[in-house]
Amino acid sequence: MKRILFLAAALLLTTGLMAQKPAIVYTEASELTLTGKLFPDTPNPYHRLDTVRFKGFTPKENEQVRNSSGIAVAFRTDARSLTLLTRYGYKGFPTNTNGISARGFDLYIRRDGQWVYAASNVPSDAKLEKPFTLIKSMPAGVKECLLYLPLYSEEYSVKIGVEQGAMLEPLPNPFRHRIGVFGSSYTHGSSSSRPGMTWPAQFSRNTGLQLLSLGCSGNSKLQDYFAAALAEADVEAFLFDGFSNPNPTQMRERLFPFIETIQAAHPGKPLIFQRTIWREGRNFCESVDRSEADKMHTADSLMAIACARYKDVYYIRPNACTDKHDASIDGTHPSNHGYRLWAESIEKPVLKILKKYGIR
Repeated sequence: MKRILFLAAALLLTTGLMAQKPAIVYTEASELTLTGKLFPDTPNPYHRLDTVRFKGFTPKENEQVRNSSGIAVAFRTDARSLTLLTRYGYKGFPTNTNGISARGFDLYIRRDGQWVYAASNVPSDAKLEKPFTLIKSMPAGVKECLLYLPLYSEEYSVKIGVEQGAMLEPLPNPFRHRIGVFGSSYTHGSSSSRPGMTWPAQFSRNTGLQLLSLGCSGNSKLQDYFAAALAEADVEAFLFDGFSNPNPTQMRERLFPFIETIQAAHPGKPLIFQRTIWREGRNFCESVDRSEADKMHTADSLMAIACARYKDVYYIRPNACTDKHDASIDGTHPSNHGYRLWAESIEKPVLKILKKYGIR
């Protein structure tokens, strides 16, 4: 009799726990709306470029273009909580970038027409491929959501889970136009604390324009094979962070062919180049200061020629520094605040240029 009572009590307890935890229904993120993808038809939907189709990349560059940096998932749901289940390929562990930014997720929810931060997280390294709750106790009603994917990792699967009976469906792309971006670790998002704080992500939320980010840390050097890939992108304009990685010799050898390759495929479209930002590590290091000054001078000189020689080519100067020079993480890369300053500093000049081409 005691055994029967014990089993009955256990059954009641299990039933109660099941009632408290409704079943989770998962949807693959790629079945919703993916924003920020330069090439929307990659075999793996979370890759930014198809390395079988495009050739010439180094092993490190192949790895980087498979990172999901810049890609976000747009959806609407009336769920009260969101659970994520991810299957990773390459997992990034950069020393100067938060783990949430490198391997985790960043959620925004639209409120009164503005994208408002909602949650960000990543499981511990030992539990990376286990389900985890990103947010719970959300208000009732339909929420419009934007979920940024990891910056320095490759995903084979990203599943978004909601409680059984809740609605989860694609949100029409909340951003306008298609503006291609190629750049350095700055564009990739190095030293940001979460995926939604890169300068392209902040610029897109601030303006409503869709930046399609192809940031490759240390490898944005005006290479001909990157130009060949960009030439095949379906875009209305380009915005380049192109002078942060190459040395002066590479700039002189590669800049004009880079422009000509892209213009041949995209005649009449604006190509907006950005000067590299001030790296705080040069403040009290004379060798770094000389090197950075040489790079800036070379870029300035070449772009003066380029803007005169080529129609539809522009040159702007971003700023990621505060008056106190304290918006850097490692002397090279900005903090979240530095990236905010960058996005805000280029907003007016970029919008002014794009307006000339009917891009608003």
